[in-house]
Amino acid sequence: MAVINWISFWLVLHLLNGCYGGRLYTSGKNFMKDGHRVFLSGTNLAWVNYARDFGNNQYNNVKAQMERYLSEIHAAGGNSIRVWVHIEGETSPHFLSNGYVDKTDAGRSLINDMRNFLHAAQARNVLVFFTLWNGAVKQNTHWRLNGLIKDTGKLQSYINIALIPMVNALKGEPALGGWDIINEAEGVIIPGHQSSNPCHDTTSLTNSGAGWAGQLYTAAELQRFVNWQADAIRTADPGAMVTVGAWNAKADAGILGFHNLYSDHCLVSSGGKAHGTLTFFQVHTYAYQGKFDGLSPFEHHGNDYNLNKPIVIGEFREEGGRSISDMYNHAYYYGYSGAWGWQAIDNNWSNLQTGMRHLKGRNDQQKGGMVAFSV
Repeated sequence: MAVINWISFWLVLHLLNGCYGGRLYTSGKNFMKDGHRVFLSGTNLAWVNYARDFGNNQYNNVKAQMERYLSEIHAAGGNSIRVWVHIEGETSPHFLSNGYVDKTDAGRSLINDMRNFLHAAQARNVLVFFTLWNGAVKQNTHWRLNGLIKDTGKLQSYINIALIPMVNALKGEPALGGWDIINEAEGVIIPGHQSSNPCHDTTSLTNSGAGWAGQLYTAAELQRFVNWQADAIRTADPGAMVTVGAWNAKADAGILGFHNLYSDHCLVSSGGKAHGTLTFFQVHTYAYQGKFDGLSPFEHHGNDYNLNKPIVIGEFREEGGRSISDMYNHAYYYGYSGAWGWQAIDNNWSNLQTGMRHLKGRNDQQKGGMVAFSV
């Protein structure tokens, strides 16, 4: 009888875990959690102390401010946050002079710092999406990131020494929403590169604005960089959510003459890793001279992009003749699965809170989904 009762206890516990506090997952074009369609309403932090928020015991310096943002997101009705980790490798991971990675960070606190932030987020019902790298700038430490993109041996050293240990250590944390491999890799892509392979051809990006931080890498090199890391994450944690923060729908929508550089086919064919695909797409959009371009998600329903996975509008701000409330509303009702405004440390933080408050408590299962859920 005691054995039966013990088995019954674990069966009940398993069922409860399936109903309350379960992981984020995808079903077609939607995010799901605990059997309900959900919408990721939140913000980018994206840093308090650029490239120095995690690792080398640096979280202690920003802890109070970062946790205040989590509290304010929760108070506004938001449920998610996107934060940056390595950026260009300024302080993590730890690089040898030859470009290989030998430690998570010099102080070996990176994982614990990230875990502490996740615990703070869990207490406030906020999911955290960690962005590993940044392609939107090219600064003094870019040689470290360059090595990982160009040299698979160096990339594998990062995966073995830092990435896989991070994933294994944090995969059980309820507040871990997912991993964003790189922010706006199109900043350092080579536009106008001709190839018979549509995955590698970037002629459609000629004069598009891509390559603003330096025309350094082919699409194939960046796809391999993403593919290898996504594969490592999803092999260590098969249920992990993985994405890439594309600067514009021109990079991943695959319509109006553009090609989806981050499709399953392009990533796997360029990197060779079968599990190295994204679980959801992420599009950024900013107005130019007061107007959004023709591919902006604020000019389209999400279904227009013909993508078979959830889409999050990962960066935007109030502009283009739209109020911030209207922008969060558009994301919720017009085919997207999340909205993360840019960004908490800017002067428009109160404005972003207004946007999140507009969706507070929404639960339209036929449209955006549940906003208030338990982490």
